[in-house]
Amino acid sequence: MALPGERTPGAGWDAELYDRAAAFVWQHGSDLIDLLAPQPGERVLDLGCGTGHLTAELAARGASVVGLDNDPAMIEQARLSYPALEFVHGDAASFRLAEPFDAVFSNAALHWVTRAAEAAACIAAALRPGGRFVAELGGKGNVQAIASALTAALAEAGYPLAPERFPWYFPSIGEYAALLEAHGLEPVYAALFNRPTRLEGGEAGLRTWLALFAGRFFEVVPDEVHVEVVRLLEERLRPQLFRDGVWFADYRRLRILAVKRANG
Repeated sequence: MALPGERTPGAGWDAELYDRAAAFVWQHGSDLIDLLAPQPGERVLDLGCGTGHLTAELAARGASVVGLDNDPAMIEQARLSYPALEFVHGDAASFRLAEPFDAVFSNAALHWVTRAAEAAACIAAALRPGGRFVAELGGKGNVQAIASALTAALAEAGYPLAPERFPWYFPSIGEYAALLEAHGLEPVYAALFNRPTRLEGGEAGLRTWLALFAGRFFEVVPDEVHVEVVRLLEERLRPQLFRDGVWFADYRRLRILAVKRANG
């Protein structure tokens, strides 16, 4: 799901940079399609489709697929890359589509949606009874080392992080399962696991990741302070997250499969 990376308030993603430096996002999502196991002709919503690579994989497996994202640049890039597929602009916490789906699929998107209960309600409403929801998102403890070090560095620089600038929602299995159940979605599989993830760009890998995904932390920070905070962050995280010339993000992922109850 698109949220800004390095940006001024109100600006969107850099879709070209995302495709170039964050291919790991959709590449790691390919086996999530196996969990979904789409059947030919099934109607599938790819929620938070980004630039459309997994939408295309779903279509290649025979699904009738619609990609939805809340960032216009991502939708534009997806339409350019896959002109035969349908992509629509919409918010995961407020979307409504006319026809029900057999499945809702979401990879690396819903941790950007802090209005999680509203998103769960929309997902449930989009599914036919018996339809399934398959998702992977950042789980409890995701990027904990990066976020903790960044928050501390900002505070030391005189720009403590206001709670509303923390951009992510990283639930535990129990928290997310309860949320889905409250909206008529019955979890039948859930896993929380570590996935240390190699960042592209060598020495610049961490700062590129910050530019793509952590712009909210820096919205009120002057440029010169921004540069110093990133330098300090690299210094502190290097012993833990940099090895053999490569940065790794301390990802922890939550993967879930739920089914909409017949009376849901």
